[in-house]
Amino acid sequence: MGKAVRIIAQIGLLALFQLLGLRLAAVAHLPIPGNVLGLLLLFLALQSGLVQLKHIQEGADFLLRHLVFFFIPVAVDLMNWGGVFRQHGFRLALVIGVGSVLTFLVTGHASQWLQRRNQPCKS
Repeated sequence: MGKAVRIIAQIGLLALFQLLGLRLAAVAHLPIPGNVLGLLLLFLALQSGLVQLKHIQEGADFLLRHLVFFFIPVAVDLMNWGGVFRQHGFRLALVIGVGSVLTFLVTGHASQWLQRRNQPCKS
């Protein structure tokens, strides 16, 4: 199978997990976004061995390499929100700053905790 076809198939598999998560969230009326449930389903499939990393690696790498292009429409659309930023800009900056710092702290502590346990992440 050619590399391009393999990448498309792997992205399709990733999209399938997203769609499954969206469907599960809608059917079960869960307060969790379907995208998050899709990631959880993918994680469980990887941990159980149902899906191996080699089945999604190239597709995931392709998406990550081109991630910046997915944010261009959002950045352009933000130009229409000038009034919101003028009115609530300080609060938005505060929430984004605190959220980022908390994310960095939790991620750093979790990685240090895993390192102390001496259990490397599975690839």
